[in-house]
Amino acid sequence: MSNTLSAQKFLKSAEAKAIRNVLRTMMQSRECNTTATYSPSSDGPLSFEDKHMHYLSQHTSMNPQHYLSNLRLITKIR
Repeated sequence: MSNTLSAQKFLKSAEAKAIRNVLRTMMQSRECNTTATYSPSSDGPLSFEDKHMHYLSQHTSMNPQHYLSNLRLITKIR
């Protein structure tokens, strides 16, 4: 879980809920490569959703819409 107050505030926001829905939609889509990745900080694989929500919570000054747009381009299966 996030340690900083700004990260916790972000994760509880309505914007974070909307972003979570977008990430879940991407995970369910066959057009995106959203496989889970191993993380030494967690005891096993880290889901696509958790990985990117953690990143966004740690970088609160980043524009989430731009981040999601780039993520769609990066994960698109061609």
